[in-house]
Amino acid sequence: MNRIAMIEKSNANQEQQALFEAIETKLGMVPNFLKVFANSPAALRAFLGLHGIAGEGSLEAPTRERIALAIAQQNECQYCVSAHTAIGRHAGLNGDEIAANRAGSSQDAKAAVAVKFAKALAEHSGEVTDEELAEVRQAGYSDADIVEIITHVGMNALTNILGKASQVDIDFPKVDLALRANAA
Repeated sequence: MNRIAMIEKSNANQEQQALFEAIETKLGMVPNFLKVFANSPAALRAFLGLHGIAGEGSLEAPTRERIALAIAQQNECQYCVSAHTAIGRHAGLNGDEIAANRAGSSQDAKAAVAVKFAKALAEHSGEVTDEELAEVRQAGYSDADIVEIITHVGMNALTNILGKASQVDIDFPKVDLALRANAA
């Protein structure tokens, strides 16, 4: 049960309505966590802006989803694990890959380094070692890519905090937080 109200179309003000229409046009729905964000149109606009711009970067959608899954699992956000499992599947990730991502790795060697780095960033509040940075560079990621990984970690931490604080109702196929074989 939500601890922070979800704004519905029926009780949305004009600004919230406009934001919902834009979201619905793009996604075909307004996910519940965005309905919680809509309590503050400024916060929702900020998130949508960051999400939209970050999506234009050099990291491909599957890698962005791998990072989102690793961070959501690490932060134990069931809403986010459920949402990114569905989104990850849409981006081409299979169940074994999603399970690997949630465990902080990937079946793709280059992506595994990005996911591991993202997890280290989140786990240590950005305090990564020179060796961890060197490993990401050796895998073929540029400094621009590294900044994008950091951006996605921060953005996902924000949504994880919102999801956990609000205990938003899950509107995606529900995924158990327990990691096990074929959990996704």
